[in-house]
Amino acid sequence: QVQLVESGGGLVQAGDSLRLSCTPSGRTLVNYGLGWFRRSPGKEREFVATIDRSGSNTYYADSVKGRFTISRDSAKNTVYLQMNSLKPEDTAVYYCAANRYGGTWSTLGNSHFWGQGTQVTVSS
Repeated sequence: QVQLVESGGGLVQAGDSLRLSCTPSGRTLVNYGLGWFRRSPGKEREFVATIDRSGSNTYYADSVKGRFTISRDSAKNTVYLQMNSLKPEDTAVYYCAANRYGGTWSTLGNSHFWGQGTQVTVSS
């Protein structure tokens, strides 16, 4: 069983930046696709960004394209989400996810492992 542990959430003002990190415990995820999803208050969990196992291919939701950057460091077995120009509508619990087939993806059903989530709150 893979356990994903997120960190880096917090309370920031609109326009600020945050970097989220996710590290698995118990095993390496070098062959997995990794990504981030979020759930805003009153909404369903939604896709944010994913990255394939090589780190060469990324996929973003339109709502974050140009502001968020996903990356991975295989040596550290960690995936990051750099979030710039944050907006109040980015307020959500952000979840790390892993896909055992190694590619990018955007659906909840193709997320095989999940973290517990980290809260990001953006004030106006």
